[in-house]
Amino acid sequence: MSANATPIVEASKLSRSYRLGEAVVPAVQDVSLAIAPGDFVALRGPSGSGKTTLLNLLGLLDRPDAGTVRVEGRDGEALSEEARSDLRRDRFGFVFQTFNLIPVLSAEENVSYPMALAGVPAAERRARARELLSSVGLSAKFGVRPDLLSGGQRQRVAIARALANGPAVVFADEPTANLDSHTAEEILDLMRGINTSRGVAFLFATHDALVVSRARRVVTLHDGAVQSDAAA
Repeated sequence: MSANATPIVEASKLSRSYRLGEAVVPAVQDVSLAIAPGDFVALRGPSGSGKTTLLNLLGLLDRPDAGTVRVEGRDGEALSEEARSDLRRDRFGFVFQTFNLIPVLSAEENVSYPMALAGVPAAERRARARELLSSVGLSAKFGVRPDLLSGGQRQRVAIARALANGPAVVFADEPTANLDSHTAEEILDLMRGINTSRGVAFLFATHDALVVSRARRVVTLHDGAVQSDAAA
C-alpha cells in the first residue's frame, strides 16, 4: 500500500452503542480507521470488543450514533439506504463466519446471485461464476448445493461470491472460526493470493492468532476503542 493511496473506506470518530434493558452498552467508541487499496488487515480483540460492530459500520450495514464513514470519498451517512445498498453491492464483498450461503442454490447460483442483483446478463453471470469458482479450486463443484460441501468448500464459495462484482474491499467476520487449522491455513493462503493478484483489500474481524499472523497490519480493539494500529 502506498502511503499516499486514497482510502477505500475511511472512518472518523465512529461511536455506536446498544440498549440492553435499562443499560446503554458502548460497542464502538471514537474509532478512526482507514482501509486503502491492497491492505490486508486483521482487526483483533476478544469477544465483546466491538469487532463485528465496527465491521458492520465500515461495510455500511449499520449506521453510527456519531462519526462518519466515507467510501472512496463519498460520505456514507449522507446517502440514502438505496445508495448505500448500491455501494455495498458494487464496492464491497462480505465473508461471514457461518458462510451465509443460500441452501437451495448450487455453488454456481450462489456466486451468480450478487451479479443478478446488479443486473449482469445471465450468460456473463454464468461465465464469471464459473471462473471465480475455478479460481478458488471448485471447478468440479459448480452444480453442488452447500449441504453437500465441506466447511472449507463452503467458505471458498463464500469467497467467490464476495468477489462476484469486483469489490475494492472484502470484509471477513471470523472467517476461520468454523474451520479446522489445516483448512484455515488454505483459506488464508487463498485470500492472501487474491489480495496480491487482484489488489483486493481485506479486513478481518478475528480473535484467531493464525489470521493475525498472516496480516500485514494489525488493529487491536479493546472495549470498543482502538488500542493499537501497526504494521505486522
